[in-house]
Amino acid sequence: MDEQIRSVLDAAFPDREFESVDAAEPSWNDKNETVAVAFADVEEAYLKVAADGDASRVARERAVMEYVGTHSSVPVPTVLASETAGEVPYLATAAMDGQRRLELWYDDGADDEYRAALARQVGRALARLHELRFESHGHVVGGDADGLELENGPWTDVLVERIERMRDIAGDGRFDHHFEEVIAAVEANRDLLDDAPAALVHGDPAHPNCVHTGAAVGRADADARGDAAAPDDGQVGFLDWEISHVGDPARELRRTCRLQFGPLVSDGPERLVSAFREGYRETAGSLPDGFADRRPIYDAVTFLGASGFFEKWEHRADEPTEELAERVQADMEERLAEIRR
Repeated sequence: MDEQIRSVLDAAFPDREFESVDAAEPSWNDKNETVAVAFADVEEAYLKVAADGDASRVARERAVMEYVGTHSSVPVPTVLASETAGEVPYLATAAMDGQRRLELWYDDGADDEYRAALARQVGRALARLHELRFESHGHVVGGDADGLELENGPWTDVLVERIERMRDIAGDGRFDHHFEEVIAAVEANRDLLDDAPAALVHGDPAHPNCVHTGAAVGRADADARGDAAAPDDGQVGFLDWEISHVGDPARELRRTCRLQFGPLVSDGPERLVSAFREGYRETAGSLPDGFADRRPIYDAVTFLGASGFFEKWEHRADEPTEELAERVQADMEERLAEIRR
């Protein structure tokens, strides 16, 4: 535990004794440092420190969690302490009740049927979140349970700014030019994008940020007790709301498929994607208006999460780096060509 983390813990929990402080899940965002804290009185917490001193992310995450917790049935973490005015901004939240999605997804015995049920749950949760609609798109800059403060703008401008922030996190890499190419494609479709619905979106609904509550249990545990395998009666809550914004829910659906159901360069098996969309439709009644029309644009935007961060993951791939790089380049070219058709 470094001195910065220790000083924040002392400030956030001056009267609490902690037994351990461990690194949380690996992150590609070096601007934050997040640790899991175990207290002597059993309660567990997560502490996120803005290592770069930027308090805006802490303010945004706290405001969105308070707002969602008040206006939606989607479970969110409970805020224990936060600071935005000090030298080291931080946010401390209680551990959410339930099971982490990673544990369930890779549970012993989990099969396609079980994972399809988990995918439907995520679809339902996002549909409930996207019920929170606004008059215009924008970045969340503050707020509380009563309302969110937005820096409003056309969706095209907001999306371009989101892409530029992603590029800032990614740093210089082999496919840095992809960001400029995708931004150009986005701006060329301004008329189509600016008509998109304006909904509150999570921004990063990856496996580590999902917690299943209620009836969600591991497949192996269910089999041992003779229970039904499908966890359809549970709900899904979300962690890590710091890049939440008011955007197009269609983009969030495309991003979720890449993050949850397949490797970085694909959407995953059609059965899981279909189950996810089925869960969304069960709650929302349909996919977001204009989903099919805007989908090619979001295919390219979403792929930046793979090509833009190539150096973060290419060492884990089975194929040689140069062959993998050629395939990534070809995949992006295909996505950009689809937008122009």
